[in-house]
Amino acid sequence: MDPREYEVMAREEERHWWYLGMASITRALLNRWVKPERCLNILDAGCGTGAAMTTYLSEYGDVTGVDLYAEAVTVARKRNASRLVRASVLDLPLAPAFFDLVTSFDVLYERGVSDEICALNEFYRVLKPGGQVLVRLPAYNWLRGRHDERVHTRRRFTRGLLKSLLEQSSFQVQHLSYANMFLFPLALAKRIGERFVPPSDNESDFAVGGLNNIFRRILSWEAPIASRWGLPYGLSVIAIARKP
Repeated sequence: MDPREYEVMAREEERHWWYLGMASITRALLNRWVKPERCLNILDAGCGTGAAMTTYLSEYGDVTGVDLYAEAVTVARKRNASRLVRASVLDLPLAPAFFDLVTSFDVLYERGVSDEICALNEFYRVLKPGGQVLVRLPAYNWLRGRHDERVHTRRRFTRGLLKSLLEQSSFQVQHLSYANMFLFPLALAKRIGERFVPPSDNESDFAVGGLNNIFRRILSWEAPIASRWGLPYGLSVIAIARKP
């Protein structure tokens, strides 16, 4: 990822509709499919600026964050994240069969992750038997836009592709869903518009002005649907899978 994007993320993660809405969806998924009855050992693989690990993930147990980039780790430390490791998700310097849960939010799509199977195999290795993984990725390669260039997107995913990759890594897929379905038409219109009128270099994908709270509520409304039945399409794809 472009190092400048970490600065943008750090400013926006605590207030932007997308981050707050996705946190609601993630909580709903964890509450339904992981159902923690004890303090879990959690690995946030590709923790970025540490927002998830220092907020809602910490409600479920002790969180260790791993990220390859020094800029991300530096920001995470400013958020008082203490259990941090600078490393690649392709080669985790962590003991096998230690974690109850591995989360990976919008990481495996990056150009820096050259082999998703290798990363998923590492997640499998560090999970205890019966442990679970929660993976979220951007959906549909045909939706690539200017933001994908800024965050160094290698490819975007479908539900079928993510399911196949998890099964190739010996995971048992428990639940699959798209997310951000209700706002999908607006995003599609924006992407089509970019092809005719490219955005300026300083225009951010995060800018929504006074619509921020409205968009947050709309995305949060998806949480019970995505966690129980799954959504048929959306801007993101999410999977929960189990190590036998």
